[in-house]
Amino acid sequence: MSSGNFAVPEALLRDDRALFDFQGNRATVLSHHVNRSTQAFQTVSAGGAFQIEDIFPIIDSGRFPVKRVVGEPIEIWADVYRDGHEVIAAALVWRREQDQDWQRVPMRHVVNDRWTASFVPDHIGRYVYAIEAWTDEFATWRHGIELKQKAGQDVALDALEGAGMLTKALNGGHEALTVIQRQCEDYLQTGDVAPLLTPELRDAMAESQARPDVTRSALLPLMIDRERARCGAWYEMVPRSQSTVPGQHGTFRDCIARLPDIAAMGFDVLYFTPIHPIGRVNRKGRNNSLKADPGDPGSPYAIGAEEGGHDAVHPELGTLDDFHALVEACKLVNVEIALDIAVQCSPDHPWLKQHPDWFKRRPDGSMKYAENPPKKYEDIVNPDFTCEDAGSLWNALRDVILFWVDHGVKIFRVDNPHTKPLRFWEWLIHEVQLAHPDVLFLAEAFTRPKLMKGLAKLGFSQSYTYFTWRTQKWEIEEYLRELTGYPERDFYRPNFFVNTPDILPYHLQGGEPWMFKSRLALAAMLSSTYGIYNGFELIEHAPIPGKEEYLDSEKYEIKVRDWDRPGNIKPYIREINQARRNNPALQQTSNLRFVDIQDPNVTGFVKYSTDLTNVVAVAIALSRDFHEFWFPLGDTQVEVGGERRPVVAVENLLTGERHAVEWGGLTLRIDPQRDPALLFRCLA
Repeated sequence: MSSGNFAVPEALLRDDRALFDFQGNRATVLSHHVNRSTQAFQTVSAGGAFQIEDIFPIIDSGRFPVKRVVGEPIEIWADVYRDGHEVIAAALVWRREQDQDWQRVPMRHVVNDRWTASFVPDHIGRYVYAIEAWTDEFATWRHGIELKQKAGQDVALDALEGAGMLTKALNGGHEALTVIQRQCEDYLQTGDVAPLLTPELRDAMAESQARPDVTRSALLPLMIDRERARCGAWYEMVPRSQSTVPGQHGTFRDCIARLPDIAAMGFDVLYFTPIHPIGRVNRKGRNNSLKADPGDPGSPYAIGAEEGGHDAVHPELGTLDDFHALVEACKLVNVEIALDIAVQCSPDHPWLKQHPDWFKRRPDGSMKYAENPPKKYEDIVNPDFTCEDAGSLWNALRDVILFWVDHGVKIFRVDNPHTKPLRFWEWLIHEVQLAHPDVLFLAEAFTRPKLMKGLAKLGFSQSYTYFTWRTQKWEIEEYLRELTGYPERDFYRPNFFVNTPDILPYHLQGGEPWMFKSRLALAAMLSSTYGIYNGFELIEHAPIPGKEEYLDSEKYEIKVRDWDRPGNIKPYIREINQARRNNPALQQTSNLRFVDIQDPNVTGFVKYSTDLTNVVAVAIALSRDFHEFWFPLGDTQVEVGGERRPVVAVENLLTGERHAVEWGGLTLRIDPQRDPALLFRCLA
């Protein structure tokens, strides 16, 4: 490849290592993993006496980073052992990728050579961590002499050996060295071994003695993101459809006017479909017709025209100054802008003239437009990532992201990333986040499960999911167990969209308000990140007959709506989002436990905050019938003042009404026509 400053990261050149199998739940982490790999991570040193293996958490043997959020404790576990009976010690060491100095904390032995430690990352960005192990020679000596004392043996010579070890301790701090000197003098003056066996000297020597056989595991990666990577409510809209005048193209100023309404519903992220100039060659008409009539705006995904490409805004939306005003207005209502990045071009995108070798042509010389047989996209051509000048193409696409970062955007939703090279995304995300670790990427990939998970592993902060089509109780619960189990919970952050401009699911096509509310509640309660596409709040549901697509899709035309028209569910959305904001248990996805509700059309679950101080119980109806059922809370507990206590009552998150828990649960009733979801805070 020819390239300007293009460089393939070292991670892409490494050989894949053996894959760990971290199945099961937290209990298995505390002891052992069934059917785990025994691949060891170690650096041989001083004879390589130590084995450091079964490290947790880890993704594909350390090939990809584990994901966490800043300020969130990270527990590290590992099996650490060596031959013989020597006493060993271990430490967890970590640093940010760009730093030189290590931070460390001692590891604690738990059981059966299983060790653990934790740390709290205080900055966002990429980290590495490792396990160190060494022989604690003084502790080994101390253990031996104590055994001899119990057996009544003479330990005078052993005491001399111990005192000699004190003279070699030079690496500790001033306080430790003071203790060592004092205890050594006491022994030399009295000849009594007791000063050598005090806990203070044990701790001082653990800090100060040499570690000639220290062994360090391989460096393992972590990605520490900001809170928005884990939790957020997304509102997707087409900016050109935000005008209040029929037939008039919306502007960024119109979008600013809509901000109070969007913020009042409780959304954190305002996500725009592409905002760039739209091509004129092969422009699509209404309902994806091949012929555009005069005045048809075309698809915003046909990016680029004579006005510019991916680093330009559609002139009818406004100017870059208008966009800056929008970004600032969003900050005032605590909403972030997310932009759609579609790596595709219209046939009249400037790049086709500037870099014709970036694109493929057919044998007759004509441009090869995009296809997903049997679908055809005559208004789109795809860059050729295998062209001779691919390095320049990669750099140009990276620079598009950096351009918008410089203009205040820190969240990007990437369209169809699974159709582009995986190594490209790994490189691009790493490049961007090295300079801007607060930038987040959402992978819009509805494709094969392993490919979706592969994109998440290599760097995408969040991922689309199959939730949109999971409707039955068994498949919802089975899918969530997959997403919240190991190893998925350590790298795959699901974003549950209930609908998109491309997808009007069959279950919403009936236009039943209870179903819209049920799907919203499921998405918002099950996942800490979810989204709706505008019009959902208005119960828009007209499909193309026989398809999961919107009739008269605004991908191909401008729409004007009355955002307060009768029948909207905006108050319900506001209540759901408020419940999420008030309860940390709903701001994470993984700490989820389904409960055994006998009704096949009601799903129930309990969610816990990471510190267990906030516990929420949820029941959601999946059919329009009236439901009465038993909700078993079982041994659910809440942390109160450092003590875990059983649940004695629940409080309705929407009404404030309280109910006592008797016989380990509650009898509940749901009338879906009024509200298909019951949300309770558990009280101890």
